[in-house]
Amino acid sequence: MLFLAIDTSGKQGSIAVARAGDRSADQPDVEVINAASLVGGTFSAELIPQIAALLSSEGFSKADIGAFVVASGPGSFTGLRIGLAAVKALAEVLNKPIAAVSLLEACVFMSGSEGNVMAALDAGRGDVYVGEFDVSTQTAPTLREHILTRSEFFSRARGWTVVTPDSALAEAAIAAGLSVSRLAPISAADVARFGWRKILAGDTVAPEQLEANYIRRTDAEMLERIGS
Repeated sequence: MLFLAIDTSGKQGSIAVARAGDRSADQPDVEVINAASLVGGTFSAELIPQIAALLSSEGFSKADIGAFVVASGPGSFTGLRIGLAAVKALAEVLNKPIAAVSLLEACVFMSGSEGNVMAALDAGRGDVYVGEFDVSTQTAPTLREHILTRSEFFSRARGWTVVTPDSALAEAAIAAGLSVSRLAPISAADVARFGWRKILAGDTVAPEQLEANYIRRTDAEMLERIGS
């Protein structure tokens, strides 16, 4: 199956076209055929033309796409909305399934870590996006995804293996005495590899069911933080 992966969650984005066989989710067979970077601030204007150009460069058209994989968050509100809107439109026209990928879950997958694993991404303004996972050799059930202050994160992460692609956050976590596994930046190619596992497992959604994973603080939490 040919499928398209999109990540517009950050300041920079990327897309990838990949081909996968029909092996089990435990032994996924994914070939990333080609990938392209997206410049931050241009997602709305460049995403669809870049997708068309990437497919055309490999002799494909949108009609060849069998499924979509998209990074659903956490990340930039604007970037996520643009990426998800494009995937919704394409998947609806082509009547194809969508695998929505949490970047925190993708971090755990890319790390290969097992046991109690905490994925962390810089959320800006002194906050950290955190995903807590209980990882066995075959599954990685999510215990919780939420947002913490850095001090809350450093306290909560003790006894966990922290995985993150953010170098500054990794350095701060190491300085705080945490066990840290540093990752390369997550790209659409990585999202594609993890997303294929979700497709094989039947963990997909229809276009109208696709939602962004913002991991926002509730209004009550924001008011409490402002007042403290």
